[in-house]
Amino acid sequence: MPRYSGAMTPRQTSLWLPALAVLGSVTSLCIGTSFAKRLFPLIGAEGTSALRVGFSAIVLVLFWRPWRWPLSRRDAGFVIRYGLTLGVMNLLFYLALRTIPFGIAVAIEFSGPLAVAMLASRRAIDFVWLAFAVIGLGMLLPLAGQHTVDPTGVALALGAAVCWALYIVFGKQAGHLHAGHSVSLGLVAASLVVVPYGIAHAGSSLLHPAILLAGLGVAIVSSAIPMSLEMMALKRLPSETFGIMVSLEPAVASLWAMLLLGELLTVSQWSAIGFIVVASIGSTVTAKRGVASSPEVVG
Repeated sequence: MPRYSGAMTPRQTSLWLPALAVLGSVTSLCIGTSFAKRLFPLIGAEGTSALRVGFSAIVLVLFWRPWRWPLSRRDAGFVIRYGLTLGVMNLLFYLALRTIPFGIAVAIEFSGPLAVAMLASRRAIDFVWLAFAVIGLGMLLPLAGQHTVDPTGVALALGAAVCWALYIVFGKQAGHLHAGHSVSLGLVAASLVVVPYGIAHAGSSLLHPAILLAGLGVAIVSSAIPMSLEMMALKRLPSETFGIMVSLEPAVASLWAMLLLGELLTVSQWSAIGFIVVASIGSTVTAKRGVASSPEVVG
């Protein structure tokens, strides 16, 4: 029987570091969003979303300097659609957080990318993951007179899920562009939707120095840091492993919301989140295997 020495090989180290980066990305996003929710009583969900998206756009534009790359009119259309969808998704998600727990909102929003994956699939095994997702959503949605969560918040989270699905579709259209190029310009387009709406709601409250500083912190912790860590991890981590770790976000969000916001979920709600996490992980794993084994896929 071989003996384990306790030391990691270079290959193991090369996988652990980007894996920790993904975990750090998800954790940073959840902490930043939990902190953002504390700003709701001061400037509302609309104002908080405006600060997050607006500052994120400024930070990423200054970092990536997208004017260095040429942009055709066709590509500009792709980026605008991608960015506008991103803006509406962020706004709807923050509006949902006003009345439903953070972890539940994330779990419901995950139905968007799951739907995209299922619609693109032709394998029988994916009906299993679809069943898991349906069971999980069925346990969360206020169906058959069960109003354990606010129906309006659920509807807003479902709207964010639809936007996430469209965001994936439009993001693929702009996928040939450099990531820093498309993301920075996309956030500029997103800010054109979110910032005016937030200003109309919160008004001059957004200009208070403490609020601006808090908004900058939210943007850095919930956007700039996660996106930077994800871009680093994607270059070094197999896409299957990356997808599996990102699929843990609803559970991670629920844990941080419990610690930072005092949002306690019921056993049924935790079970529902578990079903959705399993559906997302299963879809990721089988999708990767399907691509690897399909004779129709060309390099």
